[in-house]
Amino acid sequence: MRLGFVGLLLTMGVACSSPSGPTAQLDENFVLAPGGSARITGADLSVRFMGVQGDSRCPADAVCIKGGDALVRVEAQSSTAGAKTYDLHTATSQPVRHGDVSIALVELAPYPFASRPTQPDDYRATLRVTR
Repeated sequence: MRLGFVGLLLTMGVACSSPSGPTAQLDENFVLAPGGSARITGADLSVRFMGVQGDSRCPADAVCIKGGDALVRVEAQSSTAGAKTYDLHTATSQPVRHGDVSIALVELAPYPFASRPTQPDDYRATLRVTR
């Protein structure tokens, strides 16, 4: 009986100490799928990739006059700055400021091809959070 009780306590301890979701390091790149979120270690912050709102980047198998842009929507939430939605662009690579950190879009994959449309769930955003 005592051994079973100890096992139950150990199981409960592991369940309670496990993280609620993936984590990412401050100052390191991390990749999210649409709807995915990560808790940033070293910053009171979680970032969620809400999806791509528009992708007008020139397809790799086409010839274009302009390079185009893709708009990536993320939500940042912290206890100090609350929750806010931001739009990041592939054309400018300009980070956004949320409280005391900056959130930057490093890359959006896959790169578009005219011969095969990208499905919304296929996107992966590489992000980086810095102070």
